[in-house]
Amino acid sequence: MPTPLTLISHALCPYVQRAAIVLAEKEVPFERLMIDLADKPDWFKAASPLGKVPLLKVGDEYLFESAPIVEFLDETRPPKLHPMDPVERARHRAYVEFASQILNGIGAFYSAKDDTGFAAASEALKTRFRHLETVIDPSGPFFGGPSFSLVDAAFAPVFRYFDVFESFVALDVFDGLDRVTAWRDQLAKRGSVRNAVSADYPDLLRAFLRKRNSWLSDLLAQHERREQLATAC
Repeated sequence: MPTPLTLISHALCPYVQRAAIVLAEKEVPFERLMIDLADKPDWFKAASPLGKVPLLKVGDEYLFESAPIVEFLDETRPPKLHPMDPVERARHRAYVEFASQILNGIGAFYSAKDDTGFAAASEALKTRFRHLETVIDPSGPFFGGPSFSLVDAAFAPVFRYFDVFESFVALDVFDGLDRVTAWRDQLAKRGSVRNAVSADYPDLLRAFLRKRNSWLSDLLAQHERREQLATAC
């Protein structure tokens, strides 16, 4: 009998989404346990030395950090999502880390306090995505061609942020990036990606953004005021 798996999660964490996507792609049954990171239970503090999600409980053991978690899943549960060629596999691992760096950039983007910081963070993101445009396999539909990989699992949560951002502010981050846009659209259609978050994810992210006291928070507030006025009319 397979060892039972529990994914300890937070509703908005993009790194949790990576693990959930990989589990779904491999059709591995698992339990999902949500925790409040503002009120961490004692067992979580003991199991997660960095105080972060995801955790993957494997039997009685806890694994922490998304990269080793998804690598463990890829080593132990078929099908393989990493390339078999060692050079290409190393390249894919590098782009999983590249996705993590973009997530850091998104944090800077939604935390920028003024329009100058917001514009700088936006330009930094555009630079990263322009690089991606040059390295995505042109045959598609995924990063490395026809097969879904761990890189795809890492970038799906990246793109999901922009699905919400673009619902209330016009952005030019993906302008002229045809390959990135096609890849983003393909990932958004995939069941493992759609089901990695709850149906109320957009509302939860908006609620999170309202509390940031940032330039993006102000843009969201302006949009919501316009919506309220339109409804009142």
